[in-house]
Amino acid sequence: MAFNETWQLRARFAKSLSDMYGEEVPAYTTLVEVSEEVNKRYMEKMGASAERLGSIERVTAERHGAIRVGSPREMGQVAQVFAAFGMYPVGFYDLREAAKSSVPVVSTAFRPTDKQELAKNPFRVFTSMLATDDPRFFSDDLQKGLHEFIDSRTIFGGELLEMAAKAQEQGGLDDVDADKFIELATAAFKLNDEPIDDEWYRELEAISAVASDIGGVRYTHINHLTPRVLDIDDLYSSMESRGITMIDEIQGPPAWKGPDILLRQTSFRALDEERIFRFADGSVGPGALRVRFGEVEQRGIALSPKGRELYDALIAETDKRLQAGEAPTRVEVARKVWEENLPDSEQGLREQGLAYFTYAVAPGATVEPGTYKVEELIAEGIVIAEPIVYEDFLPRSAAGIFQSNLKEAGTRDNEQQGTDYDIETMSKIVGREIKEPFELYRAQEEASLEELATNLKITIQPTAAVAQA
Repeated sequence: MAFNETWQLRARFAKSLSDMYGEEVPAYTTLVEVSEEVNKRYMEKMGASAERLGSIERVTAERHGAIRVGSPREMGQVAQVFAAFGMYPVGFYDLREAAKSSVPVVSTAFRPTDKQELAKNPFRVFTSMLATDDPRFFSDDLQKGLHEFIDSRTIFGGELLEMAAKAQEQGGLDDVDADKFIELATAAFKLNDEPIDDEWYRELEAISAVASDIGGVRYTHINHLTPRVLDIDDLYSSMESRGITMIDEIQGPPAWKGPDILLRQTSFRALDEERIFRFADGSVGPGALRVRFGEVEQRGIALSPKGRELYDALIAETDKRLQAGEAPTRVEVARKVWEENLPDSEQGLREQGLAYFTYAVAPGATVEPGTYKVEELIAEGIVIAEPIVYEDFLPRSAAGIFQSNLKEAGTRDNEQQGTDYDIETMSKIVGREIKEPFELYRAQEEASLEELATNLKITIQPTAAVAQA
């Protein structure tokens, strides 16, 4: 009987969720088809350079999902399930502060953290937890009602959690157990046809559609599955040419003449989906919800803390100029700001310590013993630099996607003091340490420099990115 290693379980899980979501949201299948067409066109246009940030096989297979849970108990349980797939929490995102609309959630992302594991299958799931104890959104009575409702439901059953523990302990499962585990894990994120309490749902929806989607139903579900494309601007126009309405703009960095950095995201607008409701008079009948959408992403180079600080400053400058009416669209303003302040080459990013790279010996290259700077070795053709792909998320972009798909802005009482959450608090909730993305990228660059020095038998000075505290 064949044994399914952890990465194989992860690949099967991603495929199973994708198949299920395509049945539930047919427009997602269209999104995947268009994504593949866009990537093919980009490959034909750019040739080998198209794979600068990942092989076409990886990019085509790549997905990230998004789910929402309602309590620390549910967050801890989903962490156990994802750990069985080799997916661990990375990064802390507070969408309460990043969104203009009412988005009362805090989030982390579960993903592989090892370079080889990412190359085998980079499935990620952005996982949000409802901040039920934040008085800016929920009164005392609503908090009590939410806690009672969420505590009374079971999303992740005992058999699923037991199999997850077994898979993690063994580093995989045999075929029979793997089939069962994938079936149970997929079912945990499938839409449920249990009638929704209309009165309770609408009470929460008045505060936030995100709150009602989490705390107004007795299950969780996939909110979106996101393919990766190599040209998100082509994707955006291609989807609209098919008559699919996209959100107003692409979130994140603008398209510009320099290297792609961090993450660009967009989506088609959330669609009305029929669900069954139980109404106040006791009757049961159909109603419509509009909470699920089709997101797509284009990934760029991972920035260092210095690079991220500059990125945040450029975003603030863009907002300032946009408000002053410098140009009609955010993208036009941002492009100008980028060109004025950001190096337009990978070399510039490296020299200023703004981004992370890995380094390897060029085929057949040798060098005399001594101490060298990496840029000297690159200039002499001895070393090859490869950008490290940004594997994580941007709070403002995530919030922008969320709020672009909400019918109403919702409500929040900013006179109240918000409940504090940070990466340490979320680590306790998840039940394991949440890794800082910067630490993972820096360690990857450091490891490549150490290997490079060993292979060339030389001493290499720290790069500007690694030298940062």
